[in-house]
Amino acid sequence: MASAADQMAQSISLAKFAQATDLKKRLWFTIGALIVFRLLSYVPLPGIDPTALGLLSQRTTGGVLDFFNTFSGGSLSRMSLIALGVMPYITASIVVQLSTSLSPQLAAIKKEGESGRKKLNQYTRYGTVALTAIQGYFIAVGLEALSATNGVAAVIEPGMTFRVAAVISLIGGTMFLMWLGEQITSRGIGNGVSLIIMAGIVAHLPTTLVNLLEGGRSGSIDAVRLIGIIIAVVALILFICFMERAQRRILIQYPKRQTQRGMQADRSHLPLKINTAGVIPPIFASSLLLMPLTISQFAGQRVAGESKWGDFIITLNQYLAHGQPVYMALYAAGIIFFSFFYTAVVFNPEETADNLKRYGGFIPGIRPGKNTENYFDYVLTRITVIGAAYLTIICLLPEYLVSALSIPFYLGGTSLLIVVNVTMDTVTQIQSHLLAHQYGDLIKKAKLKGGRLR
Repeated sequence: MASAADQMAQSISLAKFAQATDLKKRLWFTIGALIVFRLLSYVPLPGIDPTALGLLSQRTTGGVLDFFNTFSGGSLSRMSLIALGVMPYITASIVVQLSTSLSPQLAAIKKEGESGRKKLNQYTRYGTVALTAIQGYFIAVGLEALSATNGVAAVIEPGMTFRVAAVISLIGGTMFLMWLGEQITSRGIGNGVSLIIMAGIVAHLPTTLVNLLEGGRSGSIDAVRLIGIIIAVVALILFICFMERAQRRILIQYPKRQTQRGMQADRSHLPLKINTAGVIPPIFASSLLLMPLTISQFAGQRVAGESKWGDFIITLNQYLAHGQPVYMALYAAGIIFFSFFYTAVVFNPEETADNLKRYGGFIPGIRPGKNTENYFDYVLTRITVIGAAYLTIICLLPEYLVSALSIPFYLGGTSLLIVVNVTMDTVTQIQSHLLAHQYGDLIKKAKLKGGRLR
């Protein structure tokens, strides 16, 4: 049976939404912040000729740059101030989180509470600046090489001045996006960084759809293949929705207590999501792959044919192209690793078992304490295997289909996964705000009635 909260959530209407003033303010703030993000994606780097860059991007499409361009909402192809998006910040977050698991000093800082969290956030910001500077320099050098190779002067005045200006501008753009994401999280609806990534992907979807329909009209994609692609996308979305709502519910029982109906035992369920890590593993795996790939892609344009190092860079880019076995193997390994790693970060079996024991709860047939902890670990490991396999299939199947069917544009399962997950999470948060507002109204009415009775 549905709980009282579920029944109330189902009864929420648009009239209640109109009355939720705080929720409307949060929504307007989120929309405004995402509009600022989209406007910044059209502000080019200093020293860039946008017209020439547009011609150059048409000649150099394909590979990892299309993948990166999808995540940035087209900012990379326009070489805007936010061309790198929030990927350096995500990569720095990965490094810091991994370090807290490996370094006793950082682990001690993490246990300090709010002050420790602020220190780790500061380390993440330092790492973001360093990674953005490295990637920005190679992008600037690669742009100069691309301009010289293709005979298109996308860079007006190549040289160290342009490189320094490009690096500083990219650092400023990435840090502003990081700050904007934090503001959305605290003053808006949903996770700010995830919403920024989703906004970039959604902004690129109309172009992808137009390319798909244009391919069907021109005959480059036959009608059967076109219908198959649409059916596959719809099926993937439905499958993602199903798996994201799938849970393993563990029965928790509490000691009997005296009620009006006699001695009764309280029971509840501890829900464990099949995909506990959510959309984090594909984002983390993508960001880790994108950094070396971006450097090698742009560096390869400069060193091509000049040395053995240049030949190595070119070969590396070929092996790490979309649909290639090496790229797919690394991507799958990253998703599986981060599925288990992030699940271990989010859910602590020892802490959960101690909390149950403290409040008198237990799992029927399992002794409290260490046995309960081992049982949680046993269940969590097995459902994480299913969750990691699901994420791997969702992210790699479209990669294989794009390569096997020679689709003339990038269509990623990672993009679908992020869009569906972030949308579901945002809708859930909106429902939570509406539910809290409705409960607040009930409490006010109850107080008014209580005052009249006096």
